[in-house]
Amino acid sequence: MSMLTPPGMGGQYRITGDKYPRMRPPRRRARMAGLVIVCGAVLGVAGWGTLQLVDVFTGGGGTASAAAAKACATTKSGAVTGASPVVLPKPAQITVNVYNATTRGGLAKTTADELKKRGFKVGLVGNASAAFDKKVPGVGVLVGAGASVKTSLPVVGVQVPAAERRVDAKRVDASVDLVIGDGFKGLAVRADAERGLAALAAPKAVAVGKKGC
Repeated sequence: MSMLTPPGMGGQYRITGDKYPRMRPPRRRARMAGLVIVCGAVLGVAGWGTLQLVDVFTGGGGTASAAAAKACATTKSGAVTGASPVVLPKPAQITVNVYNATTRGGLAKTTADELKKRGFKVGLVGNASAAFDKKVPGVGVLVGAGASVKTSLPVVGVQVPAAERRVDAKRVDASVDLVIGDGFKGLAVRADAERGLAALAAPKAVAVGKKGC
């Protein structure tokens, strides 16, 4: 055994030249690996804690909030309760008096004839009273009793959409007066009037939203 061979090596390692075997295993790599593992664990815990704080301050996370918002939107727009068709009188059940408040002759008669073609009963036809004569600059005025506000008045109203609507508290019959004004060009197009009647009779949707939405 050479004098340069460390004792106890049994001749397994022989020193030649100026190099010699390391007597201890390398520890630097082991330490670096340990530090990487520890750092990864610390970052993971920190990230999880951050998510928990976000949940606390935002009320339960983005997924839950999005689901809640979707549920509220669906409830508000889709829930319908108590919807039922509106029962309105048919044109044949409504008597319309037609009065001309303009200086154009024969306007009341031609309008009354057209209303009759559309199924309405026609009552009185003639010139407007002093309260309206030459005092209606718009399309016209519809006058009815208080009970006609949600019945016959809107039905006649679809024939003259731009006409003003008034209630006569003294009126006791169910007829409706159509007072033609200077801006009158004619009744609504028949197809448009029929669509208006269908819209009046359609059920009204009542949206019910959840508490807290």
